[in-house]
Amino acid sequence: MLRRTMLSSALALVAALPALAEQNFNRIASFATAENMKEGEDRSRETSAEIMAVTPDGNTLIYSDSPLGVIGLLDITNAAAPKPLGNIAIEGEPTTTVISGHKAFVGVNTSKSFTEPSGLLQTVDLTSKTIVESCDLGGQPDSVALSPAGDVIAVAIENERDEDVNDGALPQMPAGSVIRLPLKDGAVDCAGKQVVNLIGVAEIAPEDPEPEYLAFNDAGELVVTLQENNHIVVIGTDGAVTADFSAGSVNLEGVDIAKDGKLDFSGSLTDVAREPDAAAWLDNDHFATANEGDWRGGSRGFTVFAKDGTVVYDSGNSFERAIAAIGHYPEGRSDKKGVEPEGIAAATYGDQRLLFVASERGSVVGVYDVADPAAPQLLQLLPSGIGPEGLTPIPARNLFATANETDLGQDGAARAHVMIYERSQTAAAYPTLTSDGSDPLIGWGALSGLTVDPTTPTTLYAVSDSAYAAEPAVFTIDSAPYPARITAKTPVTRDGAPAEKLDLEGIAADGQGGFWLASEGNPDKDIPNAVLHVDATGAITQQIALPEALAANASRFGLEGITLVDGKLWLAVQREWGDDPEGQVKLLQLDPETGAWAGVRYPLDSGEGWVGLSEITAHDGYLYVIERDNLIGQAATLKSVTRVALADLAPSPLDGELPVVTKETVRDLIPDLQQWHGYVQDKVEGMAITSDGTVWMVTDNDGVDDASGETFLWSFKLD
Repeated sequence: MLRRTMLSSALALVAALPALAEQNFNRIASFATAENMKEGEDRSRETSAEIMAVTPDGNTLIYSDSPLGVIGLLDITNAAAPKPLGNIAIEGEPTTTVISGHKAFVGVNTSKSFTEPSGLLQTVDLTSKTIVESCDLGGQPDSVALSPAGDVIAVAIENERDEDVNDGALPQMPAGSVIRLPLKDGAVDCAGKQVVNLIGVAEIAPEDPEPEYLAFNDAGELVVTLQENNHIVVIGTDGAVTADFSAGSVNLEGVDIAKDGKLDFSGSLTDVAREPDAAAWLDNDHFATANEGDWRGGSRGFTVFAKDGTVVYDSGNSFERAIAAIGHYPEGRSDKKGVEPEGIAAATYGDQRLLFVASERGSVVGVYDVADPAAPQLLQLLPSGIGPEGLTPIPARNLFATANETDLGQDGAARAHVMIYERSQTAAAYPTLTSDGSDPLIGWGALSGLTVDPTTPTTLYAVSDSAYAAEPAVFTIDSAPYPARITAKTPVTRDGAPAEKLDLEGIAADGQGGFWLASEGNPDKDIPNAVLHVDATGAITQQIALPEALAANASRFGLEGITLVDGKLWLAVQREWGDDPEGQVKLLQLDPETGAWAGVRYPLDSGEGWVGLSEITAHDGYLYVIERDNLIGQAATLKSVTRVALADLAPSPLDGELPVVTKETVRDLIPDLQQWHGYVQDKVEGMAITSDGTVWMVTDNDGVDDASGETFLWSFKLD
């Protein structure tokens, strides 16, 4: 075994830099909501964290979990090590919550159907963890807000539409409304309920207002979004409507508008309705909306309005393009609403007024300086769990938290999470890789193979896999700055057109300006495993198929890496094929001059899920390999770099018995993957080693498809 070296990742280097004057948020903890279940409960069940609030002392987070029918409690006294406080069962589906004193006020959907909506406002004593009071709301609640004086609770009664009826078109009765409830000494005056009638205010389906979200300003005024109606209402302290206006529409240029397996930010959209979801006051005269869209719109950004309806700022395409530059753009949503900003919140940290905007589909949160409401300045993009919705600033403790609603545990993917960030003078740790500043914008993601330039060790090259099958590409990366920069994208072409039926999983520089590429096949889809050579322009100059006898035993877990040693190529096969003993996979050798194939067998470690190889690269007399399981988060147990001595390899012809190699473990990658304080990513896919022994690693973000979109590029030094 090699002696483990000290972690010298980019994050560790950044943390060691002198303190900077500017303040940044960095993630310090993640908590899987399934961990709030009692001992013995089935933690494989779907859970969620949707809307979240914090107790006045800043030490406890409370979030709604509608799949379980509970509110979850989380102790963040030590914010870097949150502790589960368990769940409190709610009589119905909890949708939203606010906190006053030691009580939580929870909006609960109890509807029998879309046409018979009903709901409650339940008061939960957080000390005894019991429901102590319940008010009948007369409709389905979607948002709850507490007045700054603590004397009024407002509830948005949406009475949402059925999307399966008439293609979801409005009107669908009954209409929604806003309810105001007096609050005194911690008790809700149910009998004092005031209903604010919104029928007739909107231009779209005026008979069927559907309030989505509401928020108080410091003067006690309410802003209310009517998402499907594309309308906004301002309500005064007496419950009267003081202003209402259309949320309007935007024209967008430079956006991806087609779900077509490639990232193309040259499209345009005209007259797109904003259809805002959440809203947050920046001051008593301005508020911002997250323009998620729902029925017929979604403008992919956020807008700042004066409370008389004047638009003072609209982000246009800038929020979405900033997300694309860090690899979080969800190409599969291009024909719909793109990154879908859903959550929004504002707070003052020190003397800085900040706005937080959450992209539901990009799984990031933008942080903006809004000292001037007419000119927000993007400061950071924070990585979050999948589907961030609830945003909770905690400025008194320099903390910020997100509730991420999507739970893919039953599919073997990431669970729903609460994530916590701390603001300090430490430099931003994320993103680790960006194409910011590229013109035209370079969209990227799903990086699956990595190699180093033979003459410039700070230049790396990566390939993207079949997530972008319509335009496979080689990306040039400058690893010298932090974050590293993607400076060029070279499409892989055949006869001048983007090459089809490729799933690029490995890349090796040929020393002449071109590259050898490994493309993973899938026999079920008639896609062959293949070795390709491309020149410096990305044009395919040679394609080598597997021998027929070898291809006949292939599975969809095929070629996963490629490296060049003394004129011969070595390739890693991810998992066992039909002619492999259980627990052994092939390392294949190809002489591209003669077309001769040979191989050895590599012994896999045992583990949960499946175990296989993701990359292979040669350095200083060894073949280095990534060996990993396919598990994510707390379930992940095996992510490692191993090596095999080239001097000990004796590859044999494929029609004979293949020798089994001896491997040694170089590094456990799980501690590396934990340094960003999210959940452990499953796909460590790329590795390159420079001449001085610096190892670069990269994760595959699956093209932001049922994944958070996070890409980690980091390095360490071999001993």
